[in-house]
Amino acid sequence: MINLCSQVQVLIKMSEVTKDKASRLLKKRGSMSSVSSPDIRRKEIHGRAKDSVSTVSYVDEPSHHDDASRPAVQMENTYQLGPHKCFPVDVVNHILKDVLTNYLQEEKYEPELCRQMTKTIAEVVKARVKDLMIPRYRFVVIIHIGQLNNQSLHIGSRCLWDVANDTFSSFIFRNTSLFALATVYAIYLE
Repeated sequence: MINLCSQVQVLIKMSEVTKDKASRLLKKRGSMSSVSSPDIRRKEIHGRAKDSVSTVSYVDEPSHHDDASRPAVQMENTYQLGPHKCFPVDVVNHILKDVLTNYLQEEKYEPELCRQMTKTIAEVVKARVKDLMIPRYRFVVIIHIGQLNNQSLHIGSRCLWDVANDTFSSFIFRNTSLFALATVYAIYLE
């Protein structure tokens, strides 16, 4: 019994040394590893227990290298539960009307073109709404473009909503060939 216990302890120490070596090697290569996590799963392979190690490489993504060089910023609590400045729904409605009219006034419905236009219009609207510099709000911009062909369409959305602070702005555009629905959701972050 004592001999068996000592063999188990030696195996445990060897697996810990192996985990340490693997984690050091992966850190040198710029990879994240789950080697050091306490909940490593053991797999049975041909009657032997083997540690399962999963790795994710971030070498191809330059944004992760930039984050490591910057120190973490400590933010103080503001204890602010509501916005100082309300979201300007009328101003955003004018932005939506202006952007949709400028981009779609003379356009004919073509599926591929409209698919690209939704992305472009969403980015332009988001940039113009962010230029208003409304503090502590996050924005979600959704654009729908479809063919105007005497049909009916119902669009619905669901999310967790704070009735006191969260709001939205919406505008519908039509020309002879297509329709567009633009919606900006403004979500307040405490």
